[in-house]
Amino acid sequence: MVGDSRETKECQLKDPMDLFHSGQVVKICAPMVRYSKLAFRTLVRKYSCDLCYTPMIVAADFVRSAKARDSEFTTNKGDHPLVVQFAAKEAQVLCDAARIVCPFADGIDLNCGCPQRWAISEGYGACLINKPELVKDMVRHVRSQIDNPKFSVSIKIRIHEDLKRTVDLCQKAEAAGVSWITVHGRSIEERHQPVHYDAIKIIKQSMSIPIVANGDIKTLKDVENVHHLTEADGIMVARGLLANPAMFAGYEETPVECIQDWVDIALEHGTPFTCFHHHLMYMMERITSKQEKKVFNVLSSTSAVLDYLNDHYGV
Repeated sequence: MVGDSRETKECQLKDPMDLFHSGQVVKICAPMVRYSKLAFRTLVRKYSCDLCYTPMIVAADFVRSAKARDSEFTTNKGDHPLVVQFAAKEAQVLCDAARIVCPFADGIDLNCGCPQRWAISEGYGACLINKPELVKDMVRHVRSQIDNPKFSVSIKIRIHEDLKRTVDLCQKAEAAGVSWITVHGRSIEERHQPVHYDAIKIIKQSMSIPIVANGDIKTLKDVENVHHLTEADGIMVARGLLANPAMFAGYEETPVECIQDWVDIALEHGTPFTCFHHHLMYMMERITSKQEKKVFNVLSSTSAVLDYLNDHYGV
């Protein structure tokens, strides 16, 4: 399940809250299905990312199945601070999942923002923003059952059309002991509409715990602008980091050395070809012509990709 972390866990675990007390905006890699796995987290940490999340893991499967644990969760001693994101709808199941990862991770996050139909029909994700008492109960349970006071318990939400309901949800979670709240500034129905940064600011002003802003952040300049607009304590990025894993270090587009780093890390971690290739497609999106994309995107083996990168970029 956890790479080589068992023997080093005691000295490696960190308190993610220290980041929020540093006085700097906390730069965070979002939970992304298929993408925010150990190899990619290793890459973005090299380029000024402060805190990484795992992809969303369904807590019930994770608790029930050793196979799910082994495939869904890998980490190592350099992979800190790390937050494991769970989809859950029952307090005890979330607690059981938290207890399993507690020795190897620095916190858990409850997904209350995933708008996908399958998640909502199962009672997971964004439908939880309409169940503030349940969210409160889940946070409180984890808080009371995990002995480590430095282990963070956070939630990631979307906003309601009526923002009062969102503020109420956040205040209930805060009262239950949530460490911080990440706010994706769109409602469940909104996909590509502009992000409501003004709503994130109102939530921030209503709370005394850290608030993280999320949505449509593509450059380090965007990080600064959104921090200014929302007063958020942290900024979480998803697609922007896929397109440019060196974004937080101030690069406007993916530098060649970042591509080289990805190749080295992915090969070392035994990353499956499809994932290895997809990351490169995202990373090279802005720096390749249409014609080059046509060639690169249909390559079907690691050796073909390595030859291409060597011929075109000297990687």
